[in-house]
Amino acid sequence: MSPNEQNPAATTTAPRSLAEALRARDDASLARLLRARPDLLGPVPNDLTQLATRAGTRASVIRALDRLDRFTQQVAQALAVAPEPATYDALLGLLPGEHTARALPGAVTTLREQALLWGGDDQLRLVRTARELLAPAPQHPSPTGLGPTVAEATAGLSPTRLQEIVAAAGLQSTHDGVSAVAALTGLFADGTRMSALLDEAPAQSIDVLNRLLWGPPYGQVTAQPAAHLRWLLDRGLLLPTAPGTVVLPREAALHLRGGRAHRELEPVAPDVREKATHRPQVVDATAAAQAYTALATVEELLKDWDEGGPTVLRAGGLSVRDLKRTATALDSTEPQAAFWVELAYAAGLLAPDGEADERYAATPAYDEWLKRPPAERWTRLAAAWLPATRTAGLVGGRDSKDRTLSALGPHLDRSAAPEVRHRVLALLAGLPEGAAPDPESIVARLTWERPSPAARDLRTRLAQWTLSDAEFLGVTGRGALSAHGRALLMEQDLGPAERAAATARAEKLIAPLLPEPLDHVLLQADLTAVAPGPLVRPLADALSVLADVESKGGATVYRFTPGSVRRALDAGRTASDLHVFLTEHSRTPVPQPLTYLIDDVARRHGHLRIGAASAYVRCDDDAVMSEILADKRSAPLRLRRLAPTVLAAQVDPGSLLEGLRSMGFAPAAETSDGDVLITRAHAHRTPPRTPPEPVPDGPALPDGTLLDAAIRAIRAGDVAATAPRKDPPKTAPAHSGTGELPRTAAAETLATMQAAVLTGDTLWIGYVNAEGAASQRVIAPIRVEGGFVTAYDHTADEVRTYPLHRVTGVAELSDS
Repeated sequence: MSPNEQNPAATTTAPRSLAEALRARDDASLARLLRARPDLLGPVPNDLTQLATRAGTRASVIRALDRLDRFTQQVAQALAVAPEPATYDALLGLLPGEHTARALPGAVTTLREQALLWGGDDQLRLVRTARELLAPAPQHPSPTGLGPTVAEATAGLSPTRLQEIVAAAGLQSTHDGVSAVAALTGLFADGTRMSALLDEAPAQSIDVLNRLLWGPPYGQVTAQPAAHLRWLLDRGLLLPTAPGTVVLPREAALHLRGGRAHRELEPVAPDVREKATHRPQVVDATAAAQAYTALATVEELLKDWDEGGPTVLRAGGLSVRDLKRTATALDSTEPQAAFWVELAYAAGLLAPDGEADERYAATPAYDEWLKRPPAERWTRLAAAWLPATRTAGLVGGRDSKDRTLSALGPHLDRSAAPEVRHRVLALLAGLPEGAAPDPESIVARLTWERPSPAARDLRTRLAQWTLSDAEFLGVTGRGALSAHGRALLMEQDLGPAERAAATARAEKLIAPLLPEPLDHVLLQADLTAVAPGPLVRPLADALSVLADVESKGGATVYRFTPGSVRRALDAGRTASDLHVFLTEHSRTPVPQPLTYLIDDVARRHGHLRIGAASAYVRCDDDAVMSEILADKRSAPLRLRRLAPTVLAAQVDPGSLLEGLRSMGFAPAAETSDGDVLITRAHAHRTPPRTPPEPVPDGPALPDGTLLDAAIRAIRAGDVAATAPRKDPPKTAPAHSGTGELPRTAAAETLATMQAAVLTGDTLWIGYVNAEGAASQRVIAPIRVEGGFVTAYDHTADEVRTYPLHRVTGVAELSDS
């Protein structure tokens, strides 16, 4: 069934141009066009003629063709090599096949809706720019592999040579070149006569035709071609296009192909194959576990950068060395570390601090994020990942100028990333619950949907990165889309309210699957503590100061060392505080070795005092001071005794503190008043920052309100451009009525406006705004006073006031 048979209204009037075809559309059809090709709205066209002109520009047509699926592109390519105008039946003959017959109406409808094709089924016409882009040319071979027509290929041949070809082909000689070309074209298009001609051809000649059959149709010949080539040249089956170059004419190639425009047609999108199937409960649990790991990883990253992270490169981003250090700290690979860093950046949790020695640090939003429940924290990360255009997978690659792409650096935005990410998840959602796809089938499907060679490689990599990133983030589990991941999936052009509702649904689904934080650990005799699950934040923060993380996973193992206990004492905790803390939060008795360790470190902690001289050491035990001086390791500190209990150093207090600790002592720093200096980590934060905005892939999709307003303005402008006008008086300058602004004298403009107020007539005016942009409008004047006219503007569908000095002229509309 053809598209017009599906929509009989489409055949009522044959349009003579694309503008007329657009004028016959309803508002819903125009809205679909503007939604599919939003570049046509920048700025809003004045009328439908301007919209049609813009739809035929080269840049817009290329963009529209690149966004077609493979079969719709094949249909457009077939139309480009078909005689213009083509009939639906002729198009179907170029694209034979049962599946093609079912898919062709939809493809033709798509081309029509996107203003790449116009006309009824008996007169299908590609817009001229699309035909030029897809039609064969020496510098631009057709995607179908077909060459130029006989008429195009013989344009440079002499009449004598044409007559020789006609005679050799067994045709009657003609009196002019036009009839000779027509006769040769008719021969090649006639299946019976063409078969008879080829039956006489030498076998080698047929081999040559078969090599050129599916393209490219061009070949090289010498000045003295072989006999089998001469046979083809004499009969026009090979026509010269340049010295030494010949081409197989299109009509002959189509006969040899059996009328097919393409060797292989792909009317049906390839299916997404299932690689494995799991129970949905297992998928959701696996995804939730990975989601919690994602939260822990982001927290660990930003905790590591709490006092100020790596410095920002001069060109922006992280250095390779800093990325390696981050990967080591997160116990992950460098590509994974780049993903977590970029995810935190996209969520607005880290940013450059903007200081002179610029460093990366957590933002104030990070502190707010930490206070939220785990489910809400995860949805914020996932909601930031879905629309992000920054692509962590590019880190480590090279840009167009052969510069290394760094994490958090420039040039990582790929505007196609959100669309590919959304499409991959949509394909996962189309599988049964618990089904994991074959990644190659995902890539094949995306390639069919957007076969443009320029974008194919990037979209393939984006699809692969989406599958791995979704697994890291917990959107998928074991390769299958989780329930909370499915809830996040929505149309890209939804408003903030719909997005918030989708996020709330995902949060509600994942919340029961995330583990509840624990308020206890299990202390062991080997000076370790085991956290059998995630810990509540106060306990986790305190334990991270008192002990070092030894291993992570389902359970986290902390190890107590003299250094970690000293770190807690430096932070202002006392030995008794630590004993009480461990007793309250351990489900097992506090091991005696741990008690001894805390008491031993506390007993020695602060026994030595460090101050500023350059620096000094004081201690009540002069034997300890003598021991320090006698130790060869103290030589770099350049110590000398000022008193039995005081040593002076030539290094700063921090270096002296570290030097004595490396010698096995446990000194404590003191203030200028002689009190112990309590050292706590200083959390460095950036000023308030907003997350990076995604870079759109071309113009943003218009929402419903903008579409309605744009269509109303275009319709009204079209009325203004096409409405019949009364003949102007002989004293007034004439206007053509074809888009040219009316021109009248100021006095006549004023008089016509005042008369229209009394009679209620509608006028056509030309208007130039403050920016110098000219437009034409249809208005119904209401009031004229003070150099302004107040009128109902049919173009804007509202009452507006215009300065009369900006009105170029006025014309009355005819009664018809």
